[in-house]
Amino acid sequence: MSQLNRQPIAIISDHADPAAEVVKQDVGGQNVYVRNIGEALAKLGWQVDMFTRKVNPNDAKIVQHSPHCRTIRLSAGPEEFIPKNELFAYMPEFLEAFLKFQNKEGTNYPLVHTNYWLSGWVGLQLQELRNIQLVHTHHSLGIVKYQAAGYQPPIAKTRLGIEKQILEQANCVVATSPQEQEALRKLVSEAGEIKVISGGTDISNFRLLSKTEARLKLGFDQTEHIVLYVGRFDPRKGVETLLQACANCQAKSLGNFRLVIAGGEDPHSEGDREDERIKLLAQKLELTENILFTGRLNHDILPFYYAAADVCVVPSYYEPFGLVAIEAMACGTPVVASNVGGLKFTVIPEETGLLVPPHDVAGFAAAIDRILTDDVWAKKIRKQASLRVRHNFSWAYVAGQLSDLYRCLLARSIMNEQLWHLHLPTHWSTNASNVEVSPVRSTKLGKVS
Repeated sequence: MSQLNRQPIAIISDHADPAAEVVKQDVGGQNVYVRNIGEALAKLGWQVDMFTRKVNPNDAKIVQHSPHCRTIRLSAGPEEFIPKNELFAYMPEFLEAFLKFQNKEGTNYPLVHTNYWLSGWVGLQLQELRNIQLVHTHHSLGIVKYQAAGYQPPIAKTRLGIEKQILEQANCVVATSPQEQEALRKLVSEAGEIKVISGGTDISNFRLLSKTEARLKLGFDQTEHIVLYVGRFDPRKGVETLLQACANCQAKSLGNFRLVIAGGEDPHSEGDREDERIKLLAQKLELTENILFTGRLNHDILPFYYAAADVCVVPSYYEPFGLVAIEAMACGTPVVASNVGGLKFTVIPEETGLLVPPHDVAGFAAAIDRILTDDVWAKKIRKQASLRVRHNFSWAYVAGQLSDLYRCLLARSIMNEQLWHLHLPTHWSTNASNVEVSPVRSTKLGKVS
């Protein structure tokens, strides 16, 4: 299909660059989500432009991922890393840069899919200026995040107000799990349209592999009990709970026990370094000899770590979706996860893993021991976990649902416009200055002075 016959759409991810290398410390689930849905939507016939903020003057302004999918880096503020809590002040510049690029290219984006509340603010402005169809994915809800963290930064009031505004005014908010949909309704607003479409994973990369071969490749002992953690060093990720649980595991007392921690400190994190705190805690719990810190792993090697592990633990105190859980399950690795957020959707207790209340050290220890000591059940879980991911969480499947949603919204928009023209009084002209095509929605709360 030629580019001329394709419908262009814009995906905005202000702080999470879809073209960033996965192995970098500050690349997370949102980067992966945006990059993969963009590429998958292009395969379904869309012309996809993904917009992000340029954080390095040496980075290319445009990265072409495929003939019909590219990342466009816009200059908004200094071309350097800026913490998310300080980015809102630069969103008007981002909006202006987006409009300039759109005008220069001569491209009309009738639908814009924004990601995270900062991008959502940009989308609200575009909705007023250009009457677009606005789709939004939160990735992280402020009210849930602040409750889990126990504190609110100065930007909190602004964020909470804009997240409510996005839900009520966007044409559709995409929740990545029924649990997120429930949180939106109970904690944010009863108004607005929500559709549940999960995140996904690359099932061609994260797949069933031989545990024996994976351990040979990585140099692990075939008889070891291996517990795996994958993720950032962040207090909300619950690594402290995991360390305490491992210290209390019966499997550890029997020897031949290894905890593999694949992750890294966010180089832009504020306050004390979490990696240093984790290592000091491991020393205090007499776990130092049992732990391997791998650092951040690229996606070409990460599947072998999942496959080599007996169990992958996701002890987060807050997790909107839980990408690590489905990556692990795709590789056939049983998951022990906190009973929070999207993890309650991705992990099916007794079928693909076990769920434990967050902070429950004894519960995590017992769940880990159960998987390590019941080989027959663990083998059954490996098969069921992989099948669940292949059937429900491939990027092709996710993009197909998003594509259907986009087409439905665009068709509804065209129909509404036709109905508007049909009922337009004959003495009015569509170019008349007294005709208001669409009501202007107030976004005073989201304006930046």
